[in-house]
Amino acid sequence: MTTERRAAIDIGTVTARLLVADVTDGSVDEVVRRQSITHLGEGWAGTRELSEAGIARAAAVVGPFAEEARSLGASRIVTVATSAARDARNQDAFTAALGAVGVQPAIISGLREGYLTFLGVTYSFCGDRVLVVDVGGGSTELVLGRSCVGPDGTGVEVQAVRSLDIGSRRISELFLRSDPPTARELDEAAGWISDELRANRIWVKEHPHEMVAVAGTATSLAAIDLGLDPYDPERVHGYRICGAALLDMLERLSVLTEAERRTVVGLEPDRAGVIIGGALILQSVMAYAGLSSTLVSEHDILYGMVLDPDGVEAPE
Repeated sequence: MTTERRAAIDIGTVTARLLVADVTDGSVDEVVRRQSITHLGEGWAGTRELSEAGIARAAAVVGPFAEEARSLGASRIVTVATSAARDARNQDAFTAALGAVGVQPAIISGLREGYLTFLGVTYSFCGDRVLVVDVGGGSTELVLGRSCVGPDGTGVEVQAVRSLDIGSRRISELFLRSDPPTARELDEAAGWISDELRANRIWVKEHPHEMVAVAGTATSLAAIDLGLDPYDPERVHGYRICGAALLDMLERLSVLTEAERRTVVGLEPDRAGVIIGGALILQSVMAYAGLSSTLVSEHDILYGMVLDPDGVEAPE
């Protein structure tokens, strides 16, 4: 039995996060977990480019993340960037800024992102026809599969992956321009999300048996539903949000201005500008899957990155 200290840094459209963990024969023992809202993709929907300010905010956070991982003795540090960096026309400026702080990110595909997220979610979770939903700032990954497929109860089988260009920031910038958003803006956003889901159907006949949601939208909604202050990941992990509660929160948040949403208990203030777009996506996926609730998991792509034996490469 050997233990390796590994680190994973995920640079998303809204948030940058770090996990340092000791990995022993597929078991993960967290050492440090950090996150910071950088809004890397702010303004991307209008320009298709990452702003200098967004790149600078991300570099200012990720550089110290990498330094901390190295200081803690991580033997493997994997850094990935997802939707905003993936779709930006000025990727080179982003990678150059990260390089200047000693980080070389891998800009991964949506399929790769979905695979790693499913690997992380199904850590210590068994189920068949599990739909993992990762609502990001620029894209949403849907992964259908099962876990615990081997005779010893380990392993995962990914049956289908879809990466959709619907994310909390993308929806907010494209549709929810008023503050608070109007009923027409909300309807148009919901209609566009539904069209994207229908065009990228991930199941043919049998619907998923269980839905597990990860990332900031889902964990924030769980924290709001629980009324958490301060945030408590142990209470959020495994929490179940029912469809009625999700609709109630969506209706409540949608009539508040961004300044008012910043004071909602359980919601990180810097996420107030994108939470309605994210909640619309989560509610639409739940309805489309024909399910009445979703589990929320703190085990996400960061767990997948430290568990993945290849570090970077994986089947797409």
